[in-house]
Amino acid sequence: MILDVIKERAKKAMIEKDSVARDILRLAQGEIQTAEARNQKPVTDDEAAGIVRKLIKSNNETMAKSEDTEQKKTLALEISTLEALLPKAMSHDEILAALAPVHAAIKEAKTDGQATGVAMKQLKQVGATVGGTEVAAVVKLLRTPA
Repeated sequence: MILDVIKERAKKAMIEKDSVARDILRLAQGEIQTAEARNQKPVTDDEAAGIVRKLIKSNNETMAKSEDTEQKKTLALEISTLEALLPKAMSHDEILAALAPVHAAIKEAKTDGQATGVAMKQLKQVGATVGGTEVAAVVKLLRTPA
């Protein structure tokens, strides 16, 4: 479970006196525990991964607006620490291969949105970790006449 990994890595960061990793991991842990308290039930790994992705997105946005090089360096370290918690997402080619069984249904869909829905359903069935942007790009490629 992601929360257990976060706790373990935060403890390791404390021992190694890595304050950047320690602080961002504690923040992630706190966000996940807050979500559990709000929902009054443990979060799933997917929900925990979503919280971690939200933190990464927030750090990326802050980094884009920051002019302080030291802050950018710290944010980059935080982002890499958080990204290491997430399962590896499928590549473009891996998504394409996973969608092979539904190529015809994707091409026959009336709109790109419906085609993306077919693709996401297939990818969810195979337990794939994918980003919506990547799937939409692959769907668009599949729907483009050769």
